[in-house]
Amino acid sequence: MGTFKIEGGHALSGEITPQGAKNEALQILCAVLLTSEKVTINNIPDIVDVNKLIALLEDLGVKIQKRGKGTYIFKADDVNLEYLQSDQFKQDGRGLRGSIMLVGPLLARFGKGYIPKPGGDKIGRRRLDTHFEGFINLGAKFRYNKEEHFYGVEAKKLKGTYMLLDEASVTGTANIVMAAVLAEGETTIYNAACEPYLQQLCKMLVRMGAKISGIGSNMLIIQGVDSLGGTEHTMLPDMIEIGSWIGLAAMTKSELTIKNVSWKDLGQIPTTFRKLGITVEKKGDDIYIPSHKDGYEIQNYIDGSILTIADAPWPGLTPDILSIILVVASQARGEVLIHQKMFESRLFFVDKLIDMGAKIILCDPHRATVMGHDFKSSLKATTMTSPDIRAGVSLLIAALSAKGESTIHNIEQIDRGYENIDERLRAIGAKIVRV
Repeated sequence: MGTFKIEGGHALSGEITPQGAKNEALQILCAVLLTSEKVTINNIPDIVDVNKLIALLEDLGVKIQKRGKGTYIFKADDVNLEYLQSDQFKQDGRGLRGSIMLVGPLLARFGKGYIPKPGGDKIGRRRLDTHFEGFINLGAKFRYNKEEHFYGVEAKKLKGTYMLLDEASVTGTANIVMAAVLAEGETTIYNAACEPYLQQLCKMLVRMGAKISGIGSNMLIIQGVDSLGGTEHTMLPDMIEIGSWIGLAAMTKSELTIKNVSWKDLGQIPTTFRKLGITVEKKGDDIYIPSHKDGYEIQNYIDGSILTIADAPWPGLTPDILSIILVVASQARGEVLIHQKMFESRLFFVDKLIDMGAKIILCDPHRATVMGHDFKSSLKATTMTSPDIRAGVSLLIAALSAKGESTIHNIEQIDRGYENIDERLRAIGAKIVRV
């Protein structure tokens, strides 16, 4: 188990560039299976979850060439479908949540797709029903081996149809879209996810020859085509990492510039941090955060009632950012209610922040009330264990703001989503060592 040793209480300064988007990468990489032609992808983050998926593709027989930092060429012209039934696949597929999105393209192109029950973050129940109900609507037959927790779908030919998704699942929408682009006839997906990474997938598929209308809305209409060709795609910067750096700057009273953030794809993130009293300036396509030497004050609602920050499907606030918002609020002036609606276990890391001196009341598995210290009482250094990617980074931000030396164990969770985070933090003045 890896460990970070962090000496907190130091102001940081300089520039930091966000990595390519993790959640986009997991969709885009699966889409290379939809064609036998070359697909070039740029700005792929060098993180554990993405590297696991690239290794899975290679084991499936996809030819992969690395052409420089973050750039790979994929060619799926000789896919080994027998690997899908192997014990090795059953083991490898379990270690990665994003492996579920292999099923849609495999079903569309080869008539069958299998996956073991995927792993990933321990942040509450994350069901797969939306994915498989979508495939069944397209005409696939579903089977499930309870003993091995192994899912499968098969179809001679998928047929387009109308479907209303029971939830606006991002990965579910991506999987169904990838299946529908090669289905016969027209598919309408209503209550589709519409976040920027899903839009990126759809735009890439259109460049490959797919016919998709309604991109960016919650209703996608897809005219099936016989085959797709190759393309080149560049991934967006990771919006959750951008939010992490905004929170880090505020908590450490640091002056930071976050480079090349793709402002138009950040949605509610800048506005939400501004509600906490944090200055978020737009400079070209960069974000500039000045040093908050006098702290920052949470805005109340117009009627004076306490601010509530809640997650919601896009264009609402992404749930991945709430852990960071909660930590940042712990040193604000004022109070805020954090309402995590979409996952029931994501707030359980607050006990570690309470140990550090944060004033937080965990109301229930979904809600926490934070009463900010206004920097009049700094967080105390402590020893912690990272439970998942976003909570891990939130604890890291807390440790960098706390006086004294903190220890964070199980940093493999952080490495799943953040590329060389210790090196990049040292470059802006953080005192952090990987043990």
